[in-house]
Amino acid sequence: MSKRKLSRQQRWRIEKIQAERAERAARRDTQDQDKLEAGEYGPEQPGRVIAHFGRTLEVSSSTSDRTYRCHLRANLDSLVTGDRVVWREGGDGSGVVVARSERDNVLERPDARGQLKPVAANIDQILIVFAVEPAAYANLIDRYLVAAEATGIPPVLVLNKSDLLPAEGGELRELLRRYEALGYPVITTSTQRIDGLDALHRRLTGCTSVFVGQSGVGKSSLIDRLLPDEALRIGDLSSDSRKGTHTTTTARLYRLPAGGELIDSPGIREFGLTHLDARQVTEGFIEFRQFLGHCRFRDCRHRADPGCALTAAVERGEIHPERFASYRRILDSLDHELR
Repeated sequence: MSKRKLSRQQRWRIEKIQAERAERAARRDTQDQDKLEAGEYGPEQPGRVIAHFGRTLEVSSSTSDRTYRCHLRANLDSLVTGDRVVWREGGDGSGVVVARSERDNVLERPDARGQLKPVAANIDQILIVFAVEPAAYANLIDRYLVAAEATGIPPVLVLNKSDLLPAEGGELRELLRRYEALGYPVITTSTQRIDGLDALHRRLTGCTSVFVGQSGVGKSSLIDRLLPDEALRIGDLSSDSRKGTHTTTTARLYRLPAGGELIDSPGIREFGLTHLDARQVTEGFIEFRQFLGHCRFRDCRHRADPGCALTAAVERGEIHPERFASYRRILDSLDHELR
């Protein structure tokens, strides 16, 4: 799809808005510098970004339980939820962020235009939440797993609404066993049972975690139970489509009472992978890795290519055929999205 050309007037208007923003930022930065030199801000101290709204941030203090509304120095790049920062408190209870510490990692996802957008930083684990209802699809879970593997952040699978599972058997239980056999941690949760969140509590304690998953799987409901003091708007399932409605508009970090932090990210129905190439998708299937590099041809596309190590592994039962079919669907979807 070709980009829409802007008229001269539209370009002028965009440039004017950008110039005005730059001027305001420079003016604010000059005011900050004057206040810093005048001693109106306290000493530098470490903190963590709880949420961000443009260049306005909510920062938690590492020395107290308070959060402060801070703004960002003009010479700093944009921050995301989870960033560790150095900031100084103002006399009016606000603050200014003066530096960002080095990130351990950053979670990104494509926006509507296909450009990568940071969502959160310094994460210990990605909790991929799916549910008995709306129906869990292996291909969607695999897309989340591939995206998580590409970031290098360990994924954990969380099946919510487990009280709706049949007593025995079923495709979903078989799907869980398949992921466990690959080495992925699998947790089942339910907000309808007293002990339904015990395993989740244990997994979250001492870690910074982020929830991802399609809308309607109950991410906000889980957080509402994990953090009863937080008022979250819960989106009900549509009785017609049985699909969820979006409830969260910005990533936010919550402190857990037992220790650790949890980041709730905006709900999305499908995790975009257009920023990944075929090699990254292939490596995102962890059971493939031992066979990569052993195909007869270096440019093997893992379809009907002769001497393909992956298809041979499928035939020997060393790669599950449904996982391989899911992999092929993901590659086909990427080819379609890039056309």
